[in-house]
Amino acid sequence: MRMELRVHTSLTPAQAQKAYESLDRLSLYTGVLDADVGQGFCRLLREAAAGESRAEFVAAAARLSGQLAEFVELGVQDVTGDAWQGYLLTRVREAENAFTRRAESTGLCGLSEALITLARQDLSLLQQYFVLSAAVWRSFVEQQGWHEALPYFAWEDFASQDPSANHTPQTEFHDALFTLQDWREAVAPLADHYHRYGTGDFARYHAFRWIHGPQGGNLQGVSHPDPIRLEELIGDDRQRGLLMQNTEHLLAGYRANNVLLCGDRGTGKSSSIKALLHRYGGRGLRLIEVAKDDLGDFSRIVELLRERPQSFVVFVDDLSFEPHETDYKALKAILEGSVSAQPRNVVIYATSNRSHLIRENFSDRAGIMEGEVHPKETLQETFSLSDRFGIRIAFISPTQAQYLNIVAALATLRDLPIDAAALRARAITWAQQQNGFSGRTARQFVDFLEGDLGRS
Repeated sequence: MRMELRVHTSLTPAQAQKAYESLDRLSLYTGVLDADVGQGFCRLLREAAAGESRAEFVAAAARLSGQLAEFVELGVQDVTGDAWQGYLLTRVREAENAFTRRAESTGLCGLSEALITLARQDLSLLQQYFVLSAAVWRSFVEQQGWHEALPYFAWEDFASQDPSANHTPQTEFHDALFTLQDWREAVAPLADHYHRYGTGDFARYHAFRWIHGPQGGNLQGVSHPDPIRLEELIGDDRQRGLLMQNTEHLLAGYRANNVLLCGDRGTGKSSSIKALLHRYGGRGLRLIEVAKDDLGDFSRIVELLRERPQSFVVFVDDLSFEPHETDYKALKAILEGSVSAQPRNVVIYATSNRSHLIRENFSDRAGIMEGEVHPKETLQETFSLSDRFGIRIAFISPTQAQYLNIVAALATLRDLPIDAAALRARAITWAQQQNGFSGRTARQFVDFLEGDLGRS
């Protein structure tokens, strides 16, 4: 998104030299320029300061232009200002250092005067680099007579998303900093933003996967989470309403329940959880997908999240156990009974096709279990696992009429050019030939129909 910056500047080789030398004076926000784009900008500044080699300057400009194009064109967020300015704002927002982490934990009131002073000095320096927009660089190369470099300074023309479709607290922060005359005055709003929305990967990503490893595992950010939205999930309004209400309790800082979504396959259990991210991600919700086999790492995951300002849903999909598996006992301890308390900003949302999570045989009910003296007690132990979820939400397969309602609603959302009778006939045939009547089948049919009608 382009805005009119109130701070204008020109650039001479002497000014470029001064700006280049100031790079070593950054004390907190040094990581802002560590990545490829930041290093490319530093190289360009160095060549401009030297003013000796036209070829080296043009090469640096070409390299930086390509890096910025990749940042904008392949990015997932709107850019404020030109590509360089959008990049720098993003790095400032996501920075992890002593100032940002302390502000994330305590807000402005917990920051020492010494830390605030360092932050102000760094922000003043960063603003000097920020105002070196594409227009400033074009003026510089024209003064130098290095016209062959001009094509590489079209940063403001790189594509960006429609800001009206992606208006978030992050873009509001970018806009506010963009128009601020003196970045030294940004300490308070920055501290507030870090305190509310976090830093580092938790500011950069809304969805994560837990990757188990020999060193204990780590969170891996998901750049492109499932785009499903609550508006696209038709039917089961009561079930999803309860899930949303519990999630809003979590975001408000109240005690929220762990939730088990159980029932028939293809009824939208997993989609309901993933869709929460698009509704509440801007309010601080983060989704962490954990495999059933990695639930033993839950205590490690919790310790990473406990002091963060965001709210976290630990998502366990298709959760079920065989009778011989004992991992369910670890899950029972997680849900209720562990010495370490589950923090208020973390809940578990799990899906399962089984309401009791553990497969039960007729022989179990008959008590024909080798060496088992009290089979009823064993059955109660396995059943108690699902009871430990504070909320259980049941999803059932839709009737034919409900299935057709879902199809019609999805076709309307996508504005598909097909009359109601033809849509109904094709939807029924699809369900009969594929996976029966379910929300998943409806979505798969509409996906196919959209492509078949040439509107993909």
